[in-house]
Amino acid sequence: MGYIVRVIPRIRRRIIRLREPVKTPYGLQVIESCLACPMHRERIFCDLPPAALADLDAVSTSATYPKGAFLFVEGQEPRGVFVICNGRVKLTTASTDGKSLILRIAETGQLIGIPGTISGKQYEVTAEALEPVQANFISREDFLRLLRTHAEVAYRVTEVLSEIYHAVYREVRYLGLSGSAAAKLARFVLDLVGEGRQANSGGALEHSARLTLTHEEIAEIIGASRETVTRVFADFKRRDLVKLHGSTLVVTNMPGLEKLCGA
Repeated sequence: MGYIVRVIPRIRRRIIRLREPVKTPYGLQVIESCLACPMHRERIFCDLPPAALADLDAVSTSATYPKGAFLFVEGQEPRGVFVICNGRVKLTTASTDGKSLILRIAETGQLIGIPGTISGKQYEVTAEALEPVQANFISREDFLRLLRTHAEVAYRVTEVLSEIYHAVYREVRYLGLSGSAAAKLARFVLDLVGEGRQANSGGALEHSARLTLTHEEIAEIIGASRETVTRVFADFKRRDLVKLHGSTLVVTNMPGLEKLCGA
């Protein structure tokens, strides 16, 4: 009887340990398969017919990357594409004097590396993890075969290429059509909340969006310095054009921002 009393607590401790969630790299919720992905109905490239999704899963190789890791670099020969399963990746290009510009932030569920993979030319941007990332890699040969085999995959890739075009167009507007730093930042904020939710606060209509970028990263998008972004943001808040609640950016004076950027 005494032996049973001593053993039962050890058995209970083992059961508790088995029930504890398995630790994953960098705290990510690792997605084991495209077929079992919980977000496959919400993302542009993951929401594919079963046959296409099964073929995608068969040629995908999953890996995790720490913050600051490079998935590929500008000028590198194209190896293939990456599907971002968890985390965010910034796509940048560098000038001859070493300055960096962020062209796009790839979110969970998005596809990166398409232009170079399709054309066979060098990657035109550098892909760097903004935070711990899980990504599925698909080699160039397998990806091109998917495009030839599944019309739905080819259609989705066309949509992604359209998104890339619009992202580059926005960057041209920041750099070429907006003169002052205030105008560039106003344009950035308007683009950010363009599809954000609306809420009534004190009877006024407000537009808001989640701001996940640092001032340094915003500066790399609009072609300014971090100090300038910090100063102009402070001025916007002082003039009651915007306010920040945690990571939520709220536009409180849309006409004022539109006037600044000439919209």
